[in-house]
Amino acid sequence: MSEYLPFEQIPFGTDNFADNPEPRCPCVLLLDTSGSMAGKPVQQLNDGIQTFREELLQDPLAAKRVEVAMISFGPVTLESDFHTAGNFHYNPLNAGGDTPLGEAIEKGIQLLATRKQHYKNNGVAYYKPWIILITDGAPTDQWNKAAMLVRDGEEKKSFAFFAIGVEGADMNTLQKISARHPLKLQGLRFREFFQWLSASMKMVSSKNPGNNINLLPPNGWAEL
Repeated sequence: MSEYLPFEQIPFGTDNFADNPEPRCPCVLLLDTSGSMAGKPVQQLNDGIQTFREELLQDPLAAKRVEVAMISFGPVTLESDFHTAGNFHYNPLNAGGDTPLGEAIEKGIQLLATRKQHYKNNGVAYYKPWIILITDGAPTDQWNKAAMLVRDGEEKKSFAFFAIGVEGADMNTLQKISARHPLKLQGLRFREFFQWLSASMKMVSSKNPGNNINLLPPNGWAEL
């Protein structure tokens, strides 16, 4: 069977709160799939996502606690709603279109708010969520509202937002959107970035919700 399953074939397993009452550590991936990502960049991005999933699966606790949702943009598409690593399947990303970054951020924040409400309704504890934005261009839509939502969410500690710029990214605009300093990816080191992300998620999910976490240094993938 293919590694990538359409939604209808996703197995129902450890996402069930009754079977898996572990606290959840939600992570939203907002991934630029505009035309400039065609070829090697989107191929390396797909490989990186696969590495992320595999590394989470190797950690029994992270496999139960970390939930990943994935949104691609252009156009803005929900590739996968929140699933633990074992149930996280997606079709390989293809590049094409423009860069509706503002819309993608708004959709990601809304998706997260809905999931957090779902946790609360089911009495499931959760860690501070992470939102990861990866882009190689400048937004082709209005992003001011998205920037306001990001900064408001960070202020209220509703989530941690990380902006990663690939070669060609408008880092100045990313700085206006993200409350944290955006980081530039070295070349196409998506695999190294997702290894860092999986190690970070494993570290976060091994603690108790609410504990302060010192971030791992972005060695091996970021231009510092």
